[in-house]
Amino acid sequence: MNHLVRHIPSIHELKQTKQFHTLLQHHNLSTERGTDLLKKVISICRATILNEEWEGPHPSSTDFIDEVFGQTEALARKSHSLSLRRIINATGTILHTNLGRARLGQETMDHVMGASSHYSNLEYDIEEGVRGSRHRHAERLICELTGAESAMVVNNNAAAVFLILTALAKQKEVIVSRGELVEIGGSFRISSIMEESGALLREVGTTNKTHLRDYEEAVTGETRMIMKVHQSNFVMKGFTASVPTEELAELSRLHSNVHYYEDLGSGALYDFARFGIGNEPLVKSVLDKGADIVSFSGDKLLGGPQAGIIAGEKSLIDQLKKHQLARVLRVDKMTLAALEMTLLHYIKGEEQEKNPTIAAITRTKEEILLQSRTFVEGVQGLGNGYTSTIVEGKSQIGGGTMPDVELDTYIVAVSHAFDSSQHIHEKLRRGNPSILTRIQDGVALFDLRTVSVDEQMEILHALKTIQGTD
Repeated sequence: MNHLVRHIPSIHELKQTKQFHTLLQHHNLSTERGTDLLKKVISICRATILNEEWEGPHPSSTDFIDEVFGQTEALARKSHSLSLRRIINATGTILHTNLGRARLGQETMDHVMGASSHYSNLEYDIEEGVRGSRHRHAERLICELTGAESAMVVNNNAAAVFLILTALAKQKEVIVSRGELVEIGGSFRISSIMEESGALLREVGTTNKTHLRDYEEAVTGETRMIMKVHQSNFVMKGFTASVPTEELAELSRLHSNVHYYEDLGSGALYDFARFGIGNEPLVKSVLDKGADIVSFSGDKLLGGPQAGIIAGEKSLIDQLKKHQLARVLRVDKMTLAALEMTLLHYIKGEEQEKNPTIAAITRTKEEILLQSRTFVEGVQGLGNGYTSTIVEGKSQIGGGTMPDVELDTYIVAVSHAFDSSQHIHEKLRRGNPSILTRIQDGVALFDLRTVSVDEQMEILHALKTIQGTD
């Protein structure tokens, strides 16, 4: 293929063409930037030819030059486009980790916009006219909701775990049940984060059974913390045993300088159990049972922004706030604004109405059935070979939360007389906005538990449009 490579025009030649100057003008590019893009395309063409994979025009032809500038145009458009894109989630998985987990409600987003598009009192005390603390914005609301003496926020729950272990138990023993040495998404392991923090892991019990006596026998003069880790993303059933919060809290109080810390993972402020959904412990109940300090996520069951929330005794929280890592792990004004409004909805009893996560989890089958019927009517109205039916199914909460809980739902199965469901699925995924469905037994499934009415109309429009595209 070397003889073809020799016919590739030089960059200097290509820069003299009308297409190059049109490229610069159309995309408002500098000569240097346009040249860089052109070099990337030529490099790709050369490699493709050398690998004997080139199926385009001969490099000496004007068609080749047109091909090169066509690819350069596409590269310029891509380089000027945003990577983070909106997705319509029709999978039925509410806290979809790959899709950003919890969605924020309109009032929450309005507050974020206000805090980010104007100056704010992020670290300013308006009443006193002096510097203030960014901790206070969410702290008062967290304390009111959980009964904690004090609270703070870091950038996620993994950061919260790391800060607590580093600040309170560095070079000291932390007792953890073997059955709670979990690994969550991204290979985040409790044992590994403990090692990085400098805390000394003391494993007790067995994988399936840990008793109070195991903890009692492990406490020494080097013990600084008893830690309980919520098994967020898996469930152990059968011949198992674990020690409840109140017994571990009581044990810690029998020993001076031994704190009881519970990592709650998802962290629920809403009692889903009264709807018959799971058995997630409420943050307030864990603190009421004697935990000295707890941590949990902001973007899972709480339904807010990504954050790690720490609540508990004031003396312990004060130590965390003063630690050097607190600045490293602190959150920005947009996160605090989103979290503040999310928490305020809980306090006002508006969480089911204004928190999309709570609303999606607690939606009834009957509500979803009504929406599904409207969607089916819309699909049938498209004609053009589409058919749809409603079937019973299961939604997932997701995000490593309540892994044993499935929510009863109705699912719309959509098929096409002349197009495969896999092809429809791929076209929707590549659209704008991208629309994600599930494929099962060769059929595209739409679970509207995670789809708003407005998004439903967009899906119908996309289904109509894709039949006119390749």
